[in-house]
Amino acid sequence: MISQSQKIAGVDEVGRGCLFGPVFAGAVVLNETARKTLQDLGLTDSKAMSKKHRAFLVPKIEKLSTAWGLGQASAREIDTFGIRLATETAMIRALQKISEPIDLVLVDGILPISNWEGPQKTIVNGDSSNIAISAASVLAKQSRDELIKRLSNQFPKYGLEKHVGYGTALHRSSLLTLGATSLHRKTFLKKLYNQKKLNKVIS
Repeated sequence: MISQSQKIAGVDEVGRGCLFGPVFAGAVVLNETARKTLQDLGLTDSKAMSKKHRAFLVPKIEKLSTAWGLGQASAREIDTFGIRLATETAMIRALQKISEPIDLVLVDGILPISNWEGPQKTIVNGDSSNIAISAASVLAKQSRDELIKRLSNQFPKYGLEKHVGYGTALHRSSLLTLGATSLHRKTFLKKLYNQKKLNKVIS
């Protein structure tokens, strides 16, 4: 049984399936009062919330949380180590931003963080059922989206400000026309470019 006095950190990642940029993770510790307040404010899985609602909740989460942290793993790390290990690295980096001791880590999904040495528990659909994980999801989502939108000024022809790196039709079309940037995940693009080569052979 989880005690109310335990320091419990909810952890979640965003951007795992993107073609461009880093994968982000958030970690948030909340007390019971903060959990209830954020729940009353409509906090849930970041994917189920509007941009406006997420932006509204970010400062609330940062203010109400006992502690919070963000971590990321770069596109290069994703290509070098694979998305699973890179995601875990981002999660650990987020947890390391929390200076106080953590008694338990709650991880969204079915896979634990393999390199985390402390106690942890996985929760299926935790980003919609656990407020601390939801908070971590919102912080990570908002921070990553803001970064990708800033990077869209550096790479203006890919529509990054619209799809924030996900593999939309617009993004894939831009990749086939322009090629990949230094911040694209090259290992994620092999199927796309192999299909392009196949189409050329067929035509």
